[in-house]
Amino acid sequence: MSEVPEGEVGVGPWPGEPPTDPRYDPELLAHGDRRNVVDRYRYWSVDAIVADLDARRPAGRELHVAIENWAHDLNIGSVVRTANAFNVAGVHIVGRRRWNRRGAMVTDRYLHVQHHPDAAALAAWASGGESGDALPIIGVDNVPGSVPLEHRALPGRCVLLFGQESTGLTPEAQAASDVVVHITQHGSTRSLNAGAAAAIAMHTWALQHL
Repeated sequence: MSEVPEGEVGVGPWPGEPPTDPRYDPELLAHGDRRNVVDRYRYWSVDAIVADLDARRPAGRELHVAIENWAHDLNIGSVVRTANAFNVAGVHIVGRRRWNRRGAMVTDRYLHVQHHPDAAALAAWASGGESGDALPIIGVDNVPGSVPLEHRALPGRCVLLFGQESTGLTPEAQAASDVVVHITQHGSTRSLNAGAAAAIAMHTWALQHL
């Protein structure tokens, strides 16, 4: 990999004869790769990265992340970026199809993103349909009746469902969840930032299954 000027990110054009491996993107080889990707994927095409991420997911370990999208919540992009960091199998936008992508830092390009009009549609998808290959939905919110996330065994295959920053999970989303968990807090604030809560929940699943 060639060096880049101080203060710039990524790598410059490929030095010398470019490789013929089909995973490499000719444009990136010629002009450099300034993307926010780990060194393993420097100069790789988006399709090649997605295929490799899919192949690296352990058998029987399938985490999906679902996010309710009813308002212009800047945290959605942050949740998506964290989902990429943990190589989730899919991200599901529930509610409005359009969402604020700024915080995702284009990491959504490397994820399988699906849209569901409401929580009932997400639940129908998670049920597995005729295949019967259901995924339990784990809601994450500090609502009455929720149980602590700490020391709880999370399924190896599941959907973590998060609500909006201001309102949390809607009643419909809570009803669609097999269980709702909360992150135990010890300070004075009523709730955690939605992006932070999502990161904690995904990391908790990763500690148990990755």
